[in-house]
Amino acid sequence: MHAVTRPIADFAAALRYDSLPPEVPRRARQLLLDQVGIALRARNEAALSGPASAALTRLGLATGGCTVIGDAADYAPPAAAFFNGNLGHSLDFDDTHARGSLHPSAPIVPAALAAAELGGADGRTLLTAIVAGYEVQIRLAIAIDPSAHYARGFHPTATCGVFGAAVAAARVLGLDTDHIVSALGLAGSQAAGSLQFLADGAWNKPFHVGLAAMNGLIAAIFAADGYQGTREPIEGRAGFLRAYAPDADPSAATAGLGERWETLAIALKPYPSCRYSHAPLDALIAVKAANDIDYREVESVEIRLPETGWHLIGEPEESKHRPRSYVDCQFSMPFLAAIALREGTVAWDHYRRHLEDPDTRALCRRVRALADAQAEAEFPAYMSGGARIRTARGSFEQFVRVPKGEPANFLSDAEIRAKFDTLAGPYVAAERRDTIAAAVLGVADCADIGELLRLTRPGAGRAASSAV
Repeated sequence: MHAVTRPIADFAAALRYDSLPPEVPRRARQLLLDQVGIALRARNEAALSGPASAALTRLGLATGGCTVIGDAADYAPPAAAFFNGNLGHSLDFDDTHARGSLHPSAPIVPAALAAAELGGADGRTLLTAIVAGYEVQIRLAIAIDPSAHYARGFHPTATCGVFGAAVAAARVLGLDTDHIVSALGLAGSQAAGSLQFLADGAWNKPFHVGLAAMNGLIAAIFAADGYQGTREPIEGRAGFLRAYAPDADPSAATAGLGERWETLAIALKPYPSCRYSHAPLDALIAVKAANDIDYREVESVEIRLPETGWHLIGEPEESKHRPRSYVDCQFSMPFLAAIALREGTVAWDHYRRHLEDPDTRALCRRVRALADAQAEAEFPAYMSGGARIRTARGSFEQFVRVPKGEPANFLSDAEIRAKFDTLAGPYVAAERRDTIAAAVLGVADCADIGELLRLTRPGAGRAASSAV
């Protein structure tokens, strides 16, 4: 089989900040700021935040030298990686990669941050490691064929994320090729992430992303201290590619490595929902505004999705029409459409407001999602989609090929900062937000990652609260 593990390890071990095209670390800094803003809001409001903190405290892990974003306590390094991974993914507001059909930062960044605090790495080392993790994780997702992987019940953000997290942590720690191979070997035994959470809105999705971050860090630390991992965890006869997908393409796992930067293909989300919903939401919001549509006049709505997206957020239709939790809402195209038609956008605060609203629920039942040939033709390069709204005064429709936030339609610097401010604003004072944002965007010049992360602890703003 095509060699994968050692070429990946060679790439990570040799990668240097000064060899990166300038736009690559710049994008990594923007993605890092996005993660920090999401985690700050999530530590205060995500439902899982309180139970996670309590469990880690009971396990004796809420003491140590590492930071959980927005938290006042010190945590053991694995706990910090785990908790930050949960927080970064819990709002489903984190970045995405269309072709890989995953969320790159949530498992990668927490592992790299914990390793950086543990090892005293500087900002350039951190950014280099994060990029290395992105490049590995994304290529593995492409190699495994995300649609086929989803069809088997796996979530590639976690299954591929543990390898990316191991690479990122290993690169922070300065491991050589042989030790990174061992880290990947150990990570291969931790590749997990079931989609069963879609059946009941449970918290498994951020949980297994947090585990990917934690297990990648643990794999790198064990490898650094001489613990040997298998040599071919990805391409081997019982390795990841053979075991987790029916027809993987091993060559895609290393194609263009170090030459084509998948980091630049990562998108930022304007809405806190499954990325497949964003093109239809863009369409709905634009059509509503252009035609001054009041939600009360809507007779029916038809949403057009690529097939992979339809399976995630469009069916089974009966359950998508009756979400029971905010997780259900984030994966219900009908409910998201109903919010967009009522509010003119979709924001994190809307879930609590609309979940039990009878008008929103009635409108939700008038929305139908379909797998669409035009959207499928654009996939996987783009998570395209469209919407048609029928009213007594006529039908209005639009198709969006490139949703807002994709690299070809990326958020501006001002929009990225506005998202950060909206997320952190309720809990962090304006002056402190300015300080945090400047530190994160200037991380390349940071000598102490721990000092940067400690800026996110409760202090100038309202104190971190238990989850709601």
